[in-house]
Amino acid sequence: MDLRQLAAVGAIADHGSFSAAARALHTVQSNVSAHVARLERELGVSLVDRSTGRLTDSGDVVAARARRIGAELEALTADIASATSQVSGAVRLGMIGSTGRWLVVPLLRAMAERHPAVHVVVVDASTTSLRPQLVQGRLDLSVVNLPVRDPELEVEALFVEDRVLVVPTGHPLAAAREVQIADLGGHPLILEPVGTGFRDDLDEDAARAGVALEAMAEVDGINLIANLAFEGFGPAILPTSAVPRRNSAAWRRVTVRGLTPRSVGVATRRRALLAAPARALRDVLRDVVASEGRHHPGLRLAVPAA
Repeated sequence: MDLRQLAAVGAIADHGSFSAAARALHTVQSNVSAHVARLERELGVSLVDRSTGRLTDSGDVVAARARRIGAELEALTADIASATSQVSGAVRLGMIGSTGRWLVVPLLRAMAERHPAVHVVVVDASTTSLRPQLVQGRLDLSVVNLPVRDPELEVEALFVEDRVLVVPTGHPLAAAREVQIADLGGHPLILEPVGTGFRDDLDEDAARAGVALEAMAEVDGINLIANLAFEGFGPAILPTSAVPRRNSAAWRRVTVRGLTPRSVGVATRRRALLAAPARALRDVLRDVVASEGRHHPGLRLAVPAA
């Protein structure tokens, strides 16, 4: 077993065929086929379904491990380079859009100032999408909604923030400055799908108040929900940092009593040793959250766990 064989399987997993894998690896298809065949003989299983070009179940297992091995090799190179000179290398950061809206710019500026040799790749997605990418080793760390229930991940809380209601100006609740969560019953909302942390927290709060939230649309991603609400498509409950401080002609901001604050944290793989660039980014991330968070009313830094 060698790295070229593992890279071939990983490329097929990522690109869907032998030919596409060959293009990604800058080689010819026959080389990819030969690497896969040798690995199949050593493991005694079929890794690729030749009729479709897709990985078998065994191939999926190998590809997942291959990604982790590749990430560790990149980390090894980065750690050695950072030990002998300045911190350098690449780091892949997942970021939920609602937090990235105010956090990414100062974070990238701080990284450029403190660690100019680190190349940061930011992936904007929902927690639902970021979690498997982190587990599979496609990301080094991710800023996500909490809680994240996955035995493969460990999390560090960064901050908590209030949730507020954004409603179109013509909505019956638009004239109110403050409502109770029970008042939302009977008013359809733009909500995340059931099973996402943000939605489940809202449903639990509503159940305690004796009401059930009704979805006029279900959208996986707070950033897109916010855009729909700001365009006047419908009311939505959003984290306070995702909402401009001033109302607009299209919508109004309403305080809702009885909502549990949203928690946001940074997640990493439990059994992975962060490389120097990722450790540097995590440290800068903590500092930037502490400095920028104070500019957002209703956002409070989390108390570090003992």
